[in-house]
Amino acid sequence: MASSPITDFYAGRNVFITGATGFVGVTIVEKLLRDVPNVGTLYLLMRAKKGKSVQERLEELKKNSVFDKFKELQLESRLSKIVPIEGDVGLDHLGISPKDRQTLIDNVNVVFHSAATLDFFQSLKETTNINLRGTRRVVELCQQIRNLDALVHVSSAYVNAYLTKVEEKLYPSPEDPEKIIQLSETLNDEALKALEPKLLKDHPNTYTFTKHLAEHEVANVASKFPCGIVRPSMITAAWKEPLPGWTISKNGPQGFFMGASKGVLRRLPLDPSIIMDYIPIDVVVNGIITTGYYVNALQAKNEGRPADLQIFHLTSSTYKPFRFELMTDKINSYLHDYPLNSAVWYPNLRLVKSLWVFRLSAILFHFIPAIILDLVTKIGGGRPILVRLHKNVWNSLNTLEKFIFTEWHFDSKRLLALSKTLNIVDKKKFFIDIGELTWDEYFANTILGVRQYLSKEPPKNLEKARRKDKILLGLHVALQLAFWYGVFKLIVCLTGISSAKAALVLPVLYYLFGLL
Repeated sequence: MASSPITDFYAGRNVFITGATGFVGVTIVEKLLRDVPNVGTLYLLMRAKKGKSVQERLEELKKNSVFDKFKELQLESRLSKIVPIEGDVGLDHLGISPKDRQTLIDNVNVVFHSAATLDFFQSLKETTNINLRGTRRVVELCQQIRNLDALVHVSSAYVNAYLTKVEEKLYPSPEDPEKIIQLSETLNDEALKALEPKLLKDHPNTYTFTKHLAEHEVANVASKFPCGIVRPSMITAAWKEPLPGWTISKNGPQGFFMGASKGVLRRLPLDPSIIMDYIPIDVVVNGIITTGYYVNALQAKNEGRPADLQIFHLTSSTYKPFRFELMTDKINSYLHDYPLNSAVWYPNLRLVKSLWVFRLSAILFHFIPAIILDLVTKIGGGRPILVRLHKNVWNSLNTLEKFIFTEWHFDSKRLLALSKTLNIVDKKKFFIDIGELTWDEYFANTILGVRQYLSKEPPKNLEKARRKDKILLGLHVALQLAFWYGVFKLIVCLTGISSAKAALVLPVLYYLFGLL
């Protein structure tokens, strides 16, 4: 039986992971424990939060749905390999105690740095501290580790968002990092905000700007030990592992599928004709793990000297492009195949190409129903949230417009070349080639995963939810008939024209209304 060089590489090696409680980090933990039985200790950087110690947070982590399949396979004993390290990338020296730091220095062999702030609206001061200085702090630790075999930095395909065609290479730094750090330490948020346009230049926000700077922190030490950078695009639900459709992230399509399945999100500002670059979480994690193995293997081939910095795009736009026009009608079909028992109205999602048309349609289809539903919720003693949620979306539109209506092409030739170097076992176990992915099936699984893992509705209530979906359809049709009858009577009342003539106006109004 053929062996797995990647599994052999990680066997007995200890791994330090930042961002371990996030979507990417926790999936790395699950994958290593499930598919690398002899992996060494997994040191997870965690911070005490909301009055809970890191040990308490670790116990919560072990209950994450990512481990559902893991537990079915009766692999819980491997969870003992996890050791929490109290700290925070936003603190000096990562906030790690001297004793724990020495433990890492003496024992760690591989570092996966996935911690970051992903908030597009965060201040430059905060993003500099987490994304830029946080990476520098990780790199400083790596330089102290006695037997470091690989550092893999999780960046983003959008660090070069000022370009629409991006290659797997390091682009010039957009600014002097020392200058940015000094400004973030000496100026307040208001003063920094005033300087942002000049500092960010063509970068759309502080996130892409500071993540770009962070790549150069890794490049600066690439000659000292094996280093790799992976750049995922929008990370979406699992393609295959741990289970098809699994997700805990509400970003991207998972978030709007969640809102659409509830019946509260009915319009989405999105051009169905442009390529949307989505990449499944399991492909991302396999790419990170494979990169760690590969950069170390290159060093071995290079007579023990680190090779050049390796950069890989974990993307789909130039290899397996996806456009919503391929399945616009199917999305609503999937929403009714896997409806929610907790839906408040009949799901019907439509994509709107224009931002101003979306704003107009949002008033009619989002805010007015949200006001009514929030009022009902408040009367029933619940907590009204819909108006607030729709306001947040409304306020973020200008910032997100570039990401909604821009088509990027991220070259992934180097990643595909890397995949071809793997043997047949590793190609299957640590798959990074999405050539066989079928978007229709993938999004059907994603909607089912959103239902189970985000909306927390178990498969056993699916039939009950389908019966409710039919009831909601009846109510939806009845409301539409009542609405258009009311419009018809209003036309007759206000204009004094005959019913026959008023009936001729209705199709025109119906058509115009359908554009929203």
